[in-house]
Amino acid sequence: MSLLVHTFVYDAEGGHDFLEDPDHGETLAGFESTRTRLWGSEAIRALGCRFFPRLRSGDLYVERGDVDDFLAECEALRPHLGRLAHQGGYEVGYVTERFDNIVAAAVRARAHDGGIVVW
Repeated sequence: MSLLVHTFVYDAEGGHDFLEDPDHGETLAGFESTRTRLWGSEAIRALGCRFFPRLRSGDLYVERGDVDDFLAECEALRPHLGRLAHQGGYEVGYVTERFDNIVAAAVRARAHDGGIVVW
């Protein structure tokens, strides 16, 4: 199975309405194994990340009030993607593309005052 990233906005009752996201390839966030071998790895935790490690045990919801903090975490993480890819046993290009999909979803969420879910 694959992890996907989707953008949502809030409906009148406070629930989630999903936006029209790009084509399927641009919503890919990794293999199911990336939950533990990459996004939830000890290496990610050692870098001080607080959002990505949540994928180790469940889905990651980034609510609208946290999107800016999430994007800051992404920018701090970007220089380490090559090392993290190798440690997890993934190709750098694979990790970079999935990471860019996640960041793009967060940027869309910020533009619509919404959030993202990686699941």
